[in-house]
Amino acid sequence: MNVFILFAGSGPLVILTSYASVEDPALLEKLAAKGVDKFLAYSIPLALAKARYGMHFDIVARGLSETDDLRVLDFDGTRAFRLFGFNELSGPFAHEPAAPERAGSLAG
Repeated sequence: MNVFILFAGSGPLVILTSYASVEDPALLEKLAAKGVDKFLAYSIPLALAKARYGMHFDIVARGLSETDDLRVLDFDGTRAFRLFGFNELSGPFAHEPAAPERAGSLAG
């Protein structure tokens, strides 16, 4: 079980997953299906996430399958951002989809 905080366009999001890595192509596909296709990810130590989220962590973890699964632990970006210090995280891992052709520019 792994915990990651993702800094995406909509704000911070904490996920709990059975995938071994946030770089797993199947996990990236699941995140993209949820509209999270560009992000910076940091790993959160499992024990730290359990301590900070308490019973909520246990409830979310109970619904997690042993393989190929993903659960959102916290979608309140403000709370997620406040709960963890950068010195407590490992990373980052940067992910973005292949750059599409850009039509025009704001600088124009």
